[in-house]
Amino acid sequence: MRKHLFLLLAFVMGFGATLRADEGMWIPTKIKKNMAEMQKMGLKLSAAEIYSESQPSLKDAVIIFGGGCTGEIVSPEGLIFTNHHCGYSSIQKLSTVQHDYLKDGFWAYSKKEELPVEGLTVKFMVRMTDVTNEALKGVTDDMSEADRDQKVAQNSKMIEKEASENGKYLAVVKPIFGGNNYYVYVYLVYKDIRLVGAPPSAIGKFGGDTDNWMWPRHTGDFSIFRVYTAPDGSPATYSKDNVPMKAKSYLKINISPKKDGEFTMIMGNPGSTERYLSSWGVQMAINLKNPTIVKIRDKKLKLMKQGMDADPAVRIQYASKYASTSNYWKYYIGQTKALKRLKVQQEKEQQEAAFEKWVNADTDRKAKYGNVLNNLKTAYEGLSKTILARYYFIEGIYRGPEILGYASRFGRLQRALDQKTPDQKQVEKIVEGLKASVADHFKNYNQPIDEHLLAAMLQMYYENVPQNQQPEFLRKLGEKYKGNFTKYAEKVFSKSIFSSKEKVMAFLDKPNAKVLKKDPAIVNWDAFLSAFRTVLKDSQQYNGMLEKAHRLYIAGILAMNPNENFAPDANFTMRLTYGSIKGYSPQDAIYDEDETHLFGVMQKHNDFPDNPDYVVPERLVKLYNEKDYGQYGENGKLITDFLSTNDITGGNSGSPIMNGKGELIGLAFDGNWEAMSGDIKFDAALQRTINVDIRYVLFVIDKYAGAHNIIKELTLVKDSPEAAPAPKQPEMVTQ
Repeated sequence: MRKHLFLLLAFVMGFGATLRADEGMWIPTKIKKNMAEMQKMGLKLSAAEIYSESQPSLKDAVIIFGGGCTGEIVSPEGLIFTNHHCGYSSIQKLSTVQHDYLKDGFWAYSKKEELPVEGLTVKFMVRMTDVTNEALKGVTDDMSEADRDQKVAQNSKMIEKEASENGKYLAVVKPIFGGNNYYVYVYLVYKDIRLVGAPPSAIGKFGGDTDNWMWPRHTGDFSIFRVYTAPDGSPATYSKDNVPMKAKSYLKINISPKKDGEFTMIMGNPGSTERYLSSWGVQMAINLKNPTIVKIRDKKLKLMKQGMDADPAVRIQYASKYASTSNYWKYYIGQTKALKRLKVQQEKEQQEAAFEKWVNADTDRKAKYGNVLNNLKTAYEGLSKTILARYYFIEGIYRGPEILGYASRFGRLQRALDQKTPDQKQVEKIVEGLKASVADHFKNYNQPIDEHLLAAMLQMYYENVPQNQQPEFLRKLGEKYKGNFTKYAEKVFSKSIFSSKEKVMAFLDKPNAKVLKKDPAIVNWDAFLSAFRTVLKDSQQYNGMLEKAHRLYIAGILAMNPNENFAPDANFTMRLTYGSIKGYSPQDAIYDEDETHLFGVMQKHNDFPDNPDYVVPERLVKLYNEKDYGQYGENGKLITDFLSTNDITGGNSGSPIMNGKGELIGLAFDGNWEAMSGDIKFDAALQRTINVDIRYVLFVIDKYAGAHNIIKELTLVKDSPEAAPAPKQPEMVTQ
């Protein structure tokens, strides 16, 4: 009996998200359930002031920035704050050797100087609606998982079409709680986005890979953009006639000192979590998935770094590619260590034992959930047999040498040319589109790096993937070249039309089906893609089994705890998380404070003079020596970054961290190394969000860059002593 009580307690502790205020990425439309707790902690807003579809609210000031980040509107004229690493690829795209905005920074001192970023978009969420009944219409319990998915996809397409209002909006249906529920998210998409300001990487990326995911941190991780619209305020592609957006809602910026324990909330778009992952899923992550990704990315990073160190132009070309590859290379290293250290697999096993006990106590529950745990186990055992082939294709081929991915983009042209009687108009249209993208592809391309990557990835694939899951083509090459693919890579690049801009343009001037069919890059891509599809087909039954078992497991958890307020896993849609400013103890006898200062930047610079991640611009050193912090300093110091207990993940980068009045106090940009297991297991004692202090952002804009035009556009506020702890009025500014 005592054992059963222990297991049930472990289950509740593991899944009782609302028992800990800090855990949970909450759906804004459902936040009324959390309001009492939030207001007790220090929130001064109503639920409608946070999320409303009928009046301006905080949600109207929070955006999806680009393809994977969050940003916030901070002025009446559509000014955006987000992270430097979120704007990094846009800054890189605009940079040249002569105008290296990554190295030197960029500041527009008037709107005329703002630079349009081709291809960059931002999305404002108009509304989100529960469409579970509509999405599951016609779905039955006895359907196969493939048939269920097909039916849901058909229903979702109809829901999206109706919600888009004939293309006015972008509408996306997404599952939550493992597919037990569905929401439609409706967005207004803006396509004329311009760079306004960015600090040099020595500030915006200070600490680089050395400090990534680490605390203490001293990074000024911010960049500034602006939304432009057509003169009538509607979304439009770039035009010199476009005007700055008239914002529906924007955030005030609070520059008052912060207090330990002060309430904080973050609104953003967290990408993906797996809080309901089973013990077998954790085991696979530790033993197979994570080490495989780390091993492949480690090799790719070393090869890119060699080329970047040898040539400043290549450094700019590959800066964004290197940064994105490195980020989750280090993440997976940290996650594996944290999962082991925190014994997450063992905790999951305890939860599953409690779940099984609950299921077996009732005949109806046993009929519905009785096979769930066994099917989870069987599915992961089956998937583990092909996981190496899957990730070596994804990381080593699909995200590996660019020549292969680029060659795959010519598949449509190859199919058009292969017709008995090719449609010349269709061929010309495809060719025209391919020609238009050539310059963009080769702008950030280096042939020697890519050749080294091809040789290395082929060799790693050959040595590590089970032979019966490799393309026969690769096995024959391995025998011919005795496992050394360097000479073969040289041959590919010498013969392929995809190895240079000149070759591609010459081919597109005279497209020929036979040339494409024989091209070694196409041959490689087709061989690997075919083998990957075979692997997917072989594992299809296990994927279906896993999908269904996972959905039923979550449904069972919700049914087992009917009075519990559970947060669904993140899916890159708007969520709110709340917590407080607080330090933590990373290990015995050590306590890390919740804030860092500019003098810490100088300490790292002085203590590690040979580390390029700790270079400091001379102007910043001068301002530090003069202690010229203006209104942004506090007791003779300038705070750079601070910690909070908010629950975030990838996709939250650039999210506004706000006080209880909804005023901006910083930008979320990272998590801490000790809690890298957080996407799977939230640990209240360890997990922290690392934020750049808004006063450091403003100091860099004002004192370092002298961009007073930007400062004047913002609404800065301070808490007055007599109003402490805070006034009651809402903190977003509406127009």
